[in-house]
Amino acid sequence: MHYSSPREAVKVDQLADVLGILSGLRFVAPYLDPTTTVVTAVAMHVTYAVLCWIFATKNRRSGVAWSAAGFLGGAAIALALLVANERQESREQPPAT
Repeated sequence: MHYSSPREAVKVDQLADVLGILSGLRFVAPYLDPTTTVVTAVAMHVTYAVLCWIFATKNRRSGVAWSAAGFLGGAAIALALLVANERQESREQPPAT
């Protein structure tokens, strides 16, 4: 990737570091170049937002609020909503006889 100035290169590197840590990519694939890290991290967070929206609407909760939380919070929010969904389903089912 061509940068117009060294200052912009530093900004992309810093953004890649922050997004890489928040998404976990820095721990799984530390060798990725900054551009790939940023694009992949954003794609991951969009995926988390979609998953949270699906789980939230299934549980009759606000899809928009949970999507925003999933986008900002990542996998932790999506997993927390999934666990809450499983607990709610287990409470609603009558005991087996």
